[in-house]
Amino acid sequence: MLPKILRPIAIIGAGGIVKEAHLPAYKKAGFEVKAIFDRDLSKAKELAEAFNIPKVCANIEELIEQAEKHQCIYDIALPASAFLSVLSSLPKGAPVLLQKPMGEDITQAKAILALCQERNLLAGVNFQLRHAPYIVKAKQLIAQGLIGQLHDVDVRMNVFTPWELWEFLFGLPRMEILYHSIHYIDMIRYFLGNPQRVLAKTTKPPHIKNLSSTRSSIIMDYGAEIRANINTNHGHNFGLKHQESYFKFEGTEGAIKIKIGVYLDYPKGLPDEFEYFSVKEGNCWQKVKINGTWFPDAFIGPMAGLMCKLENREYTFINSVEDAFHTMELVEECYLSSGL
Repeated sequence: MLPKILRPIAIIGAGGIVKEAHLPAYKKAGFEVKAIFDRDLSKAKELAEAFNIPKVCANIEELIEQAEKHQCIYDIALPASAFLSVLSSLPKGAPVLLQKPMGEDITQAKAILALCQERNLLAGVNFQLRHAPYIVKAKQLIAQGLIGQLHDVDVRMNVFTPWELWEFLFGLPRMEILYHSIHYIDMIRYFLGNPQRVLAKTTKPPHIKNLSSTRSSIIMDYGAEIRANINTNHGHNFGLKHQESYFKFEGTEGAIKIKIGVYLDYPKGLPDEFEYFSVKEGNCWQKVKINGTWFPDAFIGPMAGLMCKLENREYTFINSVEDAFHTMELVEECYLSSGL
């Protein structure tokens, strides 16, 4: 859903996620970016030229001045450890979208939530997988009752991820769940709500000593009749034949399976595939063409939702910091379960 009035955006950060996802998504949606700031001025200038951003700011104070002048939404795409200091400098009541995760641990997440509430910031977290076109479609089919009562969610990633593309991840005490599987935890919450508990084990790669983890197994416990599992292995460097990247939703009267192409043969990627089976529609698998994909299309949703919330405070903003905090609680439970 797009708002009636498109608010301009001011971006803090000019890293890869801004270049590859935020800015292409905003361009596609028709959102105007008025200003950008990054401590590496050359990166900010490069993106400003590529995406026709009129103002490159020399410091955070200049960006805030531009944002207030144009009544911008602040889009903060920095490492999670920088959020508290940046949020403290923003004007009270400002609209803010934070890149995930909401802090590096539950202590930071609590502090971010408290600061947003103390300063009356209208704040959200960019858990954008909820807005991926194939997730939107799956949500619609389930709401229509086409697969009956949802009782099984399975996330499977057996892929090869070249982690050297993200240098900031090296040396962090927490990595795979906090920066990758967090998407799937949040997505499952979106379909099933908060679980009773989580069980998890996350493990290091034997061949890359300075990455804390690249494989995780997570069970989200919803009681006796609902199963929700996440299994990730980012080290399958043995060709495409047995790589897997999918979400599967099973109900009492059907199922949905989505191939997530972006992680297959990364960073080239392969096309997504969406199929569903419904007893009500002929007892056969049907393919559905989905327009758009996770990157960059899903990045439109959280920003559009924040704009809608600005228009109407009664609007349900599914990416609010209050909701995102529950995802961070589950991430913390995963690490505690894994003994970390």
